Amino acid sequence: MVDAVGLRAHLGYVLSEAERAVNRGLAAGLQPEGVPVEHWRILQALSDGRGHSMGDLAEAALMPHPTLTKIVDRLVDGALVYRRQDPNDRRRVAVYLSEAGTALLGRLDHAATAHHRAVEAAFGAARAERLMRELTDLIEAVR
Repeated sequence: MVDAVGLRAHLGYVLSEAERAVNRGLAAGLQPEGVPVEHWRILQALSDGRGHSMGDLAEAALMPHPTLTKIVDRLVDGALVYRRQDPNDRRRVAVYLSEAGTALLGRLDHAATAHHRAVEAAFGAARAERLMRELTDLIEAVR
């Protein structure tokens, strides 16, 4: 096994390691519904009901456009999302959450909330809230 001590001197590595650890727990919570974290992110991003272009959705779901397209195709096949042409711009296609997708997301929200609470219990609610604020500030600073 590689010693990660030297790697942990780099912020990018530590953030990636933390992301993997947190997402491992979230994945375990979503597993009973058979939904990977990436699919949950897409469904969650669509939960505002406004419909999103594939480009906007790729950015929100934190994934490359080709990967998103494959996953959205699967979600369309599963009747969890649907595509609709934008009435104001015929060149634009938007993706929306279906009724079945909304019902699934409701069930997934319970698992995601339980996972969030478990992280807070392990790390401390105040520390978790502070970390989320700090990471949000970091994202804005490096953009």
